[in-house]
Amino acid sequence: MKMPKRDNKYKEGSAIYANVAPSLKLIIRRYVNRIYYCKVAGDPTLKERVYFERELTSIPVKTA
Repeated sequence: MKMPKRDNKYKEGSAIYANVAPSLKLIIRRYVNRIYYCKVAGDPTLKERVYFERELTSIPVKTA
């Protein structure tokens, strides 16, 4: 039986930040076909967000 390839950088449940909205903390819900499905931390009413790995960072960017 062939095992699925695990090429993701971030694990499910990890806290990450998107490059387009660095002040918004996201939690990775799922990783499928090189796409991260994320929910906004602390606000379950907001829609789920979808990103590629290159659009994410694990370190929050400080804005002036």
